[in-house]
Amino acid sequence: MIKIVGLGPGAKDALTIGTLELLKSSHKVLLRTEKHPNVDYLKSLGVVFDTYDSFYERFDSFDEVYSAISKDIIDKHNTCEELVYAVPGHPLVAEKSVTLLLKECEATGIETEILPAVSFIDAVMESLKIDPIEGIKIVDAFDIANQVMDKRLGLIITQVYNPLIASETKLALLEYYKDDTDIYFVRAAGVKGLESIRKIKLYDLDRQEDIDYLTSIYIPKDLDNTKDFYDLLKVMEVLRGEDGCPWDYEQTHESLKRYLIEECYEVLEAIDEEDDTKLVEELGDVLLQVVFHGQIGKEEGYFNINDIIKGITEKMISRHPHVFGDVQVSDSDEVLTNWEEIKGKEKDFKTYTDTLKHVPKNFPGLLRAEKVQKKAAKVGFDWADVAPAMEKVLEELQEVRDVYKTNNEAKIQEEVGDLIFATVNVARLLDIDPEFAVNYTIDKFIKRFQYIEETAIKKGLNLKDMTLEQMDQLWNEAKNV
Repeated sequence: MIKIVGLGPGAKDALTIGTLELLKSSHKVLLRTEKHPNVDYLKSLGVVFDTYDSFYERFDSFDEVYSAISKDIIDKHNTCEELVYAVPGHPLVAEKSVTLLLKECEATGIETEILPAVSFIDAVMESLKIDPIEGIKIVDAFDIANQVMDKRLGLIITQVYNPLIASETKLALLEYYKDDTDIYFVRAAGVKGLESIRKIKLYDLDRQEDIDYLTSIYIPKDLDNTKDFYDLLKVMEVLRGEDGCPWDYEQTHESLKRYLIEECYEVLEAIDEEDDTKLVEELGDVLLQVVFHGQIGKEEGYFNINDIIKGITEKMISRHPHVFGDVQVSDSDEVLTNWEEIKGKEKDFKTYTDTLKHVPKNFPGLLRAEKVQKKAAKVGFDWADVAPAMEKVLEELQEVRDVYKTNNEAKIQEEVGDLIFATVNVARLLDIDPEFAVNYTIDKFIKRFQYIEETAIKKGLNLKDMTLEQMDQLWNEAKNV
């Protein structure tokens, strides 16, 4: 049997009688580390032990250290009937070596026994007078990058061993908390003569001179800290509630359509202007639209924001088998090819036409035309080069000329549409974004028109009183400005 005991947070008074009797009577005692305040006390009682401190020098990561420790304990167990493995605190609280050891023992059929112990969490809560019923989250500083913080819970961060880890911990926390958040620096909680607990600002965390292996951090619950996603959900719930905003309450999926489109275009504008502050604001407006629809879906009972998040997360995983699976790709073109194939299977497309019909009809016309053309081109329905595509533009232009003087409005609309569609083909084959191209031309038109108007004003003229020839002359001048 392997018996596993905890040495408590550091005060000898916290050692249980059962643990002390076992350590004194056992012939094979293994300590994960000798760096613990109670070790000197154990020596004074005549406890003989070996430690795994050398393993920390032999391996590159803590995961490797703990894995090696658990395997070594198993090996030593095979040469003796019973041994004791002792760790700081409580064996089942933030003690990965014990977690790995228990798995190894279960897999190999070795019996284990864990003796009760006081954990450092108990000591921290006692020193800070924390009632855990209000909510506590415990995080290992070495795993903090993989954790999601929540200001609605008190947070204890363990194993803040040195200034480097403290710095990394601070950076991770700054993604969730204000930099001037009050936190508690806790060293050697519960150990008389060594204990040091003080309130500091988060930004000062890595500047403390007494950071060592006995250091922990406590951040109290603070609902007024940095706003997060859950705050946004709550705000939307209130706005749609009985005492909320009448306008928000009246909105439906249908009525919100235009706002989603408008907000997306404002994001594009912020990107074009390279304005990060504006981009943050506009992306927030888009996120609000998603949350708005999520709240309406929740009220109607069909879906909620978690369904939206679950759906897109699963889609991203399934559409990236080269990242989350064993598919190999050589470049981004292959990624896009795989994406379309996976999408076709998910949507149950039966024909190539199904892929064309799947392009949303609400897309801007030029964008929709380009996407339809690209999908058709993937099966070979495309011009070999741009020359015949340009001939097609001339052909379609002639067809407009043939009908534009008639009263057949439907036919005129059809031929003008053909002309625009053919022009998009030319842009696509030249690798030009038709939406960008037409907007560039619109901006150029506005700039030249502005020149005409400003020049006319300088000459004391009113545009409405000028002839087309006069304005055209100024237009030609504008080309050279």
